[in-house]
Amino acid sequence: MKPGPLNLITDIAGLRIGNADNANVKSGTTVLICDVENTASVHVMGGAPGSRETDLLSPENTVQSVDAFFLSGGSAFGLEAATGVQTAMVEQNRGFEIRGLRVPIIPGAIIFDLTNGGDDDWETNSPYADLGYQAANNAATHFDIGSHGAGFGALTGGPGPGLKGGLGSASTLLPNGVTIGALAVVNALGAPTVGNSPCFWAAPFEIGDEFGGLGCANVPAQESRATRIKFRDNQAYGANTVIGIIATDAPLTKAECKRLAVLAHDGIARSLWPAHTPLDGDLVFAVSTGAVGEPPTMGEQIEMSAVAASTMSRAVARGVYASKDADGDLFPSWAKAFGRD
Repeated sequence: MKPGPLNLITDIAGLRIGNADNANVKSGTTVLICDVENTASVHVMGGAPGSRETDLLSPENTVQSVDAFFLSGGSAFGLEAATGVQTAMVEQNRGFEIRGLRVPIIPGAIIFDLTNGGDDDWETNSPYADLGYQAANNAATHFDIGSHGAGFGALTGGPGPGLKGGLGSASTLLPNGVTIGALAVVNALGAPTVGNSPCFWAAPFEIGDEFGGLGCANVPAQESRATRIKFRDNQAYGANTVIGIIATDAPLTKAECKRLAVLAHDGIARSLWPAHTPLDGDLVFAVSTGAVGEPPTMGEQIEMSAVAASTMSRAVARGVYASKDADGDLFPSWAKAFGRD
């Protein structure tokens, strides 16, 4: 198997990503625009999630297709990004039609990045509605990963107090022509690297040298057993999360999308240690455009499940690997921490 042409979630036709961020606040928003009809669902495994419109994605509920997803910094304030995305969608005449009216359907989730060194004293109005609007209007097939959009102010575990997190994406082209794509905002309690080494937990799934090509075979066993968590001496409830989207162009039902989201969480667990803790809000949306091939057989679904996990793992590692340093950062980027810049 190999990545798609861009090695991004937008290798799936009909999906676009937009980023917007604020360097003063050290936060941002990422929006996935669905330009085609789709089927969507979600699965939550973290103990401290923050989300919007996730119930409608349950398989037993009515709405099948969504207009967009948003992933945002800002903790609960970041849920305001949906207002900006909805405004952009209304301007484009998008939405679920009800008696001649259109209501944009925009599920989303947030990370906690309010104590990352940015200026969060915005007085009366948070910046997130504007960031959501900008991100929606910035949407394109090509987009930046690392310290951009919702990953702009993300932090994660690692050596010392931790490492900068980021926005990551990856894709995989299956032999039958189906594409799996992943998007991840990495703000986890756990670490993406093994012990004090620069090697990524996701190394077994790396394709080429997309996050350094370091492997992990030479890491001592004691390093593999080490637990490196963020802010070890000062944990705050809900201050950590990996939120993401797993997408495919295979035709899936809503229940099958739910299962794909469940399996994508395995990719989080294979790329971060520990994962899904009581202090993480880990959540994965799933979306199917249904444009390629016939409904998958059970054997094909199993293959897709494995690839969903490996692709999510690569997206997590790529987000951390691509992070960049900026003034006022609390943690170094992966490159700076390990002398690779």
